[in-house]
Amino acid sequence: MKTSQARSRPLPSNEELLSQIRLLLDSPEDDLQAAIMKELLAGTLRLHDSHLDILDLKIVNRAVKELRHAFRVFHGYCDRRKISIFGSARTDSDDPNYQMAFQFSRRIVEEGFMVITGGADGIMRACQEGAGRENSFGVNIMLPFEQGPNTTIADDPKLVTFKYFFTRKLIFQKEANAIALFPGGFGTHDEGFEILTLAQTGKSDPQPIVCLQAPGCDYWDDWYAFITRQLLARRLINHEDLSLFKITTSIDEAIDEIRGFYRRFHSIRYVGRLLVMRLKTGISPEQVADLHDTFGDLLSEGTFELRGALPEELDEPSLRELPRLTFTSNRRSASRLRQLIDRLNAL
Repeated sequence: MKTSQARSRPLPSNEELLSQIRLLLDSPEDDLQAAIMKELLAGTLRLHDSHLDILDLKIVNRAVKELRHAFRVFHGYCDRRKISIFGSARTDSDDPNYQMAFQFSRRIVEEGFMVITGGADGIMRACQEGAGRENSFGVNIMLPFEQGPNTTIADDPKLVTFKYFFTRKLIFQKEANAIALFPGGFGTHDEGFEILTLAQTGKSDPQPIVCLQAPGCDYWDDWYAFITRQLLARRLINHEDLSLFKITTSIDEAIDEIRGFYRRFHSIRYVGRLLVMRLKTGISPEQVADLHDTFGDLLSEGTFELRGALPEELDEPSLRELPRLTFTSNRRSASRLRQLIDRLNAL
């Protein structure tokens, strides 16, 4: 089957390369995009100076090609919220978890989300059947078994095929505004634990993470028991880390968790040491004072403040009118930040 994997193009001639480089070097000094491109070019030239092995160069080359193509595919949908969904490729269509994944995906599309899956069989196929081809992305992986694209997403321009897991997982996380996990094998746990690690360490933006299992299934219950008995009891994680995810057997509850996360909260952005939290609706000064009493441990100095858009945020004009809650974050606990978001949404 055909995929939207980037096809090899003829290399430009030396004259064409030199012409493009001259245009880049002649860019205005305040052109941020051009400045980053110059840095990329300089880094590429340093690879040549480093006399690396051919395999090392092939890895860099392939990774850049994969990311460039994936970024281009997703760029046209940057105004749509998306959910990355993980689960087993081996789940049969008569399994209750398959049917739950189908219904969940249909419902989350009704909430305005597009669905990202691995594009293969099992839970991934169920999700894309539920979401429909027009609301689906496939982020496939080249394997000798299991991972051929399912019939819903095959030949779709929103299907991207990767050689490397690390580039694939980057896209799963970068493009997602929510995460859903269904029962799966090693791959699902790999993806799920990486998602949780990024959330716990603040290396990803806050987002809702739901673990779904069909009624009568104890998959995530047993997983949670391991987390609490082995990780929490040994103080290998903190109690607030358990607030990063929700386990449920109810599609309605999963949808409510995702919808509720964005009830008032919109997004965050760091401007220097200042954390800027964009809100869909404002809160009162009295509510801000209450936040300081409960979440003062998130501050490195000062207090929580209400304000408008900062000058550094003017590159996002669509968000200019949103109210802001700002504070100087100590960045010690992304889990406590998640609890702050939950509190804001509950006000």
